[in-house]
Amino acid sequence: MSDLQIGIAGLVAVITLIALRLPIGITLIAVSYLGIWASGGHLAAWGMLSVMPHTLIASWTLSAVPMFLLMGFICYHGKLTNGLFDAAKLWFQRLPGGLAIASVFGCSGFSAITGSSVACAAAMGKIAVPEMMRHKYDMKLATGTLAAAGTIGALIPPSIPLIIYGVIAQVSITKLFLGGIGVGLATALSYVIVILIRTWLNPSLAPRSTERATLREQITVAKEVWPVILLIIGVLGGLFGGLFTSTEAGAVGALLAFVIAWAKGTLTREALTRSVVETLVTCASVFIVVIGASMLTSFLTLTGIAGAISEAAQALNTSPVMLLVAITLVYLFLGMFLEPIGAMLITLPIFLPLIGMAKIDIIWFGVFVAKLVEIGMITPPVGLNVFVLSSTIGKSAPTDLIFRGVMWFFVADLVVVALVIAVPGIIMFLPRYFS
Repeated sequence: MSDLQIGIAGLVAVITLIALRLPIGITLIAVSYLGIWASGGHLAAWGMLSVMPHTLIASWTLSAVPMFLLMGFICYHGKLTNGLFDAAKLWFQRLPGGLAIASVFGCSGFSAITGSSVACAAAMGKIAVPEMMRHKYDMKLATGTLAAAGTIGALIPPSIPLIIYGVIAQVSITKLFLGGIGVGLATALSYVIVILIRTWLNPSLAPRSTERATLREQITVAKEVWPVILLIIGVLGGLFGGLFTSTEAGAVGALLAFVIAWAKGTLTREALTRSVVETLVTCASVFIVVIGASMLTSFLTLTGIAGAISEAAQALNTSPVMLLVAITLVYLFLGMFLEPIGAMLITLPIFLPLIGMAKIDIIWFGVFVAKLVEIGMITPPVGLNVFVLSSTIGKSAPTDLIFRGVMWFFVADLVVVALVIAVPGIIMFLPRYFS
């Protein structure tokens, strides 16, 4: 077999094994190792396997991942995020669908702390859905809002997918974070518009609240929210102000979260232990996939697959817009079966050369990909946010009901994707302004 044939066989094997539900990281590592063995011999394969994992995981930039994860888990288990929904509710509860709108902004604030869609959907679901049920909101609207709003976690910094993209593509993570703010806010705004339109057309979906917050309630909420505000200002203010790098920001954030939770008296030994253990488990699963994706990149480069795909695309003379539409369809399809980081890392070795050929800004593309893979968190049959929210709420919110409720927000996501293609400045305004 020629090198090109070996590369094609390897890609087919990856797709087949993943379709059979084998772990993504193990699949990528095994196929890449065997493929390089077939193409370059066992010494080349063993050399790659023995060197690449340490070289990649020892990357200084990638150390931001465990630090930001630790910051998020400390905030979650240390109960620093409990007041976010109550604060948003004070501002928006008297609007049509006000509690649903408050959920969107509560999730946005939570995302600025944790960077995790799943954690955001689970934590806010426990708080916001019962409150909306108490005010007789439609269950599909309530759960659909929470499942969709959880996806903002991958866009508003700190974002784990954006950090990993920055490491793989060798681009500035700070600029990726800045670009994520624009599309994250655009996503939140699109969800708010969906809620306003739906509740205006059918007011019974979300009866208006007549409650007014007392001064004592406002003071109580302010006391609950100040740790989040302090943490966001400390981490993002220092990062974008140039006081420290994106890698150092993770360590600063973890330390600040620890100090604030300790000062509030909410950082118990159990909370700290759970935060550390969940950070280690999450990092292990993420890093195995990252190692596998890097090995796959080497395999595709060695066998000439990446170059062949680029030449084929160039021969088709595809416009940048059509290329982006095709990439969008690929990610929407993969999102039906794969979790976001796996979908992103499997495809980047193929898509990055095409993006370079089409002269599409690589920072813009990173944020664009983060948006696309997060849409997969709410699409059937494997919408992870939907399953997490269903398990959090219980039998009153089966997955089929949440999927029906989330479809309105899926349409809004497609509109946002079209907008960022048509108006790249939505993503690039802040990176260019601070460059």
